[in-house]
Amino acid sequence: MTLDITQFYQTFFDEADELLAQMEQLLLNLDIAHPDPEDLAAIFRAAHSIKGGAATFGFTALTETTHILESLLDRARNNELVLRKDMIDTFLETKDVLSGQLADYRASAEPDAATAKAICAKLERLNAESRDGAAPAAAAAPAAASAAPVATQAVQAAEAVQGGTPPEHVVEQAVQAAGEWTDGEPAQTGQAAGAGEETGPHLKITLRGVGEKDQELLAEELGNLGNIVGQVKSGGDLTLWLATDVTSDDIIAVCCFVIDESQIVIGRGTAPADDTQQGEPGTPDAADSSPAQAVQVTQADHAASPASEAGTAAPASTATHGLFDTPAAQAPAAAQPAAATSAPAPAQASAAAPAEQDRKAARPAAAAGGAEGSSIRVGVEKVDQLINLVGELVITQAMLAETTSTFDPALHDRLFNGMAQLERNARDLQEAVMSIRMMPMDYVFSRFPRLVRDLAAKLGKEVELVTFGQATELDKSLIERIIDPLTHLVRNSLDHGIETVEARRAAGKDSTGQLVLSAAHHGGNIVIEVSDDGAGLRRDKILAKAAKQGMQVSETMSDEEVWNLIFLPGFSTAEQVTDVSGRGVGMDVVKRNIQSMGGHVEITSHAGKGSTTRIVLPLTLAILDGMSVKVGNEIFILPLNFVMESLQPQAEDIYTVANGERVVRVRGEYLPLVALHEVFNVEGAKQEPTQGIVTIMQTEGRRFAMLIDELVGQQQVVVKNLETNYRKVHGISAATILGDGSVALIVDVAALNRETRHAHGALSLA
Repeated sequence: MTLDITQFYQTFFDEADELLAQMEQLLLNLDIAHPDPEDLAAIFRAAHSIKGGAATFGFTALTETTHILESLLDRARNNELVLRKDMIDTFLETKDVLSGQLADYRASAEPDAATAKAICAKLERLNAESRDGAAPAAAAAPAAASAAPVATQAVQAAEAVQGGTPPEHVVEQAVQAAGEWTDGEPAQTGQAAGAGEETGPHLKITLRGVGEKDQELLAEELGNLGNIVGQVKSGGDLTLWLATDVTSDDIIAVCCFVIDESQIVIGRGTAPADDTQQGEPGTPDAADSSPAQAVQVTQADHAASPASEAGTAAPASTATHGLFDTPAAQAPAAAQPAAATSAPAPAQASAAAPAEQDRKAARPAAAAGGAEGSSIRVGVEKVDQLINLVGELVITQAMLAETTSTFDPALHDRLFNGMAQLERNARDLQEAVMSIRMMPMDYVFSRFPRLVRDLAAKLGKEVELVTFGQATELDKSLIERIIDPLTHLVRNSLDHGIETVEARRAAGKDSTGQLVLSAAHHGGNIVIEVSDDGAGLRRDKILAKAAKQGMQVSETMSDEEVWNLIFLPGFSTAEQVTDVSGRGVGMDVVKRNIQSMGGHVEITSHAGKGSTTRIVLPLTLAILDGMSVKVGNEIFILPLNFVMESLQPQAEDIYTVANGERVVRVRGEYLPLVALHEVFNVEGAKQEPTQGIVTIMQTEGRRFAMLIDELVGQQQVVVKNLETNYRKVHGISAATILGDGSVALIVDVAALNRETRHAHGALSLA
């Protein structure tokens, strides 16, 4: 049976994206002078895993690029390469190329060959320069030293283990040493012992708890890496003996795109004579007497063995005979079934135990087959379908509530109790389903360390990026749309806000500027702020520029009104246009994008101290809590998070201003009055504020009054996009379906507020 491996493409793309993001973050945080070995190893593993997956799926360009990058990273983690800033820059540039190649493959297109060739040549030059400039000690040593006996490595590993304090990678060294020794004869290290032969030992790969379909797929893929000389199936376990010259890391990289790493155990052994043999894969037999069998190898526990890829012969002595053999006193124990290998000798046990403890400490979630703390990948379309179904459930619940509203609660108490329970369950289900679409802001914030680093260097500035609230969650549809506006704001802060080193010192500031990104929940909204400690906005400069462009401005304008001028199309105070900013396009687009997401943007600034741009967004656009209001015979929905209070004004509280507009006085505060029936031309509505209800609304830091006929009630509504099915309607943000099946329009409160400000001119809203 041939399986279509393309079904795993999306899994590879998603995991490769995560690995590239991890690689970039580690590179940005790397201390070049004193790099952390664990960070270097993690960067190497990320590149190695991507290469393995790309090779499996036949993504040639991606494989070739990561192979060269991996070689440099391997030398760096083995202290054979002294890192420099230009190397880190090249590694980051390579990451960008890899991201582009991934995007091309995702779109079923071939990556640009010229780009790949250029970055590969750049990496090769770095590799050659570093080899010529600072040859590693291992290369400078005599050839005899590079071919040290395998026995020495094995004995050193055993002595270290017996000493009770095994050094890092001692298990790897033991496996390497034992794997290169077979029946007292040296093995060629350029390939796995017995590769291509029917006699062992071979790589023994046990896949635990794997379904039959995945077993067949993995067996087929492993067959592409070498020759499967034997296999044993037992329940959900599959054990294969593979004659191959690839490393264990490559095996793990391939398998991990289908199954969890904790389900893979790799050792060495000789295939059984009958490859159709059934039984327990972990049961020891004569074929599993390889010295290295007592060691389980996983990706996190070892790196690719340098000797296994060196292509040189390693002479051995008889000193390795019996190194891992079970003493006679322990012989009976060898007959006991083991999890994956024969019973270990004391030295083996002491080596395996610390390794197992390290694995558990590093990957606690991997225990019990990754059952605890595990996650699954689900397509966005499936989540959207689930959300739509929950929305329909909410509508159905509203319809039932509408139907039962005519019943007598005293006669139908069980029905009303059931309806109340249904409402609670529907709300809980809606919140649970919506949480699936929520993503942490770290998804957005993690993109900016690289941007800030590169742009600050380009502008000749020193900038420190600080982030808060990375765990704050936002709906996936919004989090993807907020990236571009935030990017523009960050670039503006770097280019126009934060001063040069010389200017900051002259102003008595620290030479390093600070850029802060933060996110936090406030009620049903999320507030995202971009702050800098730069020069701030200059009021006089903005007013002068606005007057020069023919805008109606006044010295009496409030600071907030002056700052909002920068959101006008074509407005810019930049002295000169750069490739970063200054063309007067962008801030107006930022504002429009934020408003299209149901949010608003505010600016505060203090001369010489810096500026803060504040973005307020709803947590989700799918379902909202609303207040149903009646105007004439029509029902409108007011988003509840904008509603402050409702009242019926007295005649003496209503005033008419010079331009004919009306205001209402509420506790000494004069608020513009918007009659909803006038905005939407609704007939039969109450004309006088004293006859209807005035609802006080607040948005974008301002308040205004809205005249309606009556309050209907508060309810949860499912948001339906009006533009998708009809067209954009002035003053309306969306629509919903009510319990009686009728359609109600959701009022765009922010848009009405902006119109009110324009209509009332100089009237300032508190």
